[in-house]
Amino acid sequence: MSADVFHHIAPFVGFTYPNETEVPWSELIVIYPYITGLVAGAFVVSSLHHVFGMERFAPISRFALLASLCFMFFAPTPLLFHLGQPTRALNAVITPHWTSAMAAFGYVAGFYVCLLLLEVWFSFRADIVAMSKSRTGIMQKVYKALTLGSDDVSKSALAVDHKIARRLAMIGIPGACGLHGYVGFLFGSLKTREWWSSDLMPIIFLLSAVGSGVGLLIVLYVVTSWWRKKPTDNGVMEGLLYVLWTGIVVVVVIEALEMVQMIYKAREGVEGVFELIAGPIHLGMIIQWGGSFLALAITSIMMLAGTRGRALVFWLFISGLLMMVGVLAMRWNVVIGGQELSKTMRGLLTYHPEVIGRESLMVVATLFTAPFVTLYLAQKLLPTVWEHDAKAHH
Repeated sequence: MSADVFHHIAPFVGFTYPNETEVPWSELIVIYPYITGLVAGAFVVSSLHHVFGMERFAPISRFALLASLCFMFFAPTPLLFHLGQPTRALNAVITPHWTSAMAAFGYVAGFYVCLLLLEVWFSFRADIVAMSKSRTGIMQKVYKALTLGSDDVSKSALAVDHKIARRLAMIGIPGACGLHGYVGFLFGSLKTREWWSSDLMPIIFLLSAVGSGVGLLIVLYVVTSWWRKKPTDNGVMEGLLYVLWTGIVVVVVIEALEMVQMIYKAREGVEGVFELIAGPIHLGMIIQWGGSFLALAITSIMMLAGTRGRALVFWLFISGLLMMVGVLAMRWNVVIGGQELSKTMRGLLTYHPEVIGRESLMVVATLFTAPFVTLYLAQKLLPTVWEHDAKAHH
């Protein structure tokens, strides 16, 4: 047995099998579906403009697309850190086991990265061509390489770019749903865990992913606007308010339905689930439901009062943060909580995360910071991410 395994031995109470005192899925498996969820949410906001033609989202649509790509780059990294032999990761794709839901992720993630790369390229191609002609030195060569030899910026060529980008976005919407619904399917199909075995699990994961992704986009938009010393667009903020409110309502209702269904069915072992909620994950449940209800209350009041200006920006920023924190707590409650409940339903474990180590909170914090750094660098590489949409909007 490797030394790493002993870091995940959890203290327990009640009747628990010896092999259950080890918690195999650590906080890395918590952050993995969380990051993929942020990808799906940001992409949905981008598609509201590109696919559905909602002009109020024009100033933020390309930024949302770029954010989606940057976070997608790091979606598989928690799994690679979790693997004992990360160099074998491609084996699941090269020699797939067709009955494994895990094996499907390699194909789904690969397809989605390619789709996002293509859509970003077609969306920014005209800007890349312009910069390849205006810049000098090494950056001129970089932009020249990024044009892939396509420097035609005539009206007909740009119309083709727009048409292809729109079709890719249309394909990406079901792709985003599949990407995150699959994670929920993975947990919901595990019949041996009462806390996970739910038909609503894929839907809950998908909808909460969209909610947290919209929250992320609100936070990023407010912070980047402050950083650039530019005012936030009131139309964008109102649109994001409506989308976030809708997301919160649907998530709260579906999660409440799951709890009611669990109580109503009253299957054997449901008492153990209640002990789990009242015990090891009680703080996580308070954060999850408290964050969701507080965000719902704030957004509802803003919609009823017709809040605008600075008050809208501030309180929507707070609501976005609350949604992000609430969904992160939900991921913790599902992944870690499911393993803290004994298979006998008469025992509970208490998981204490590592602070430093291969599967530690420090690694999780580093992995979660990486997409933000990448997005900052991507904005430096493509500075027209805001200018183009601002011109198009006005």
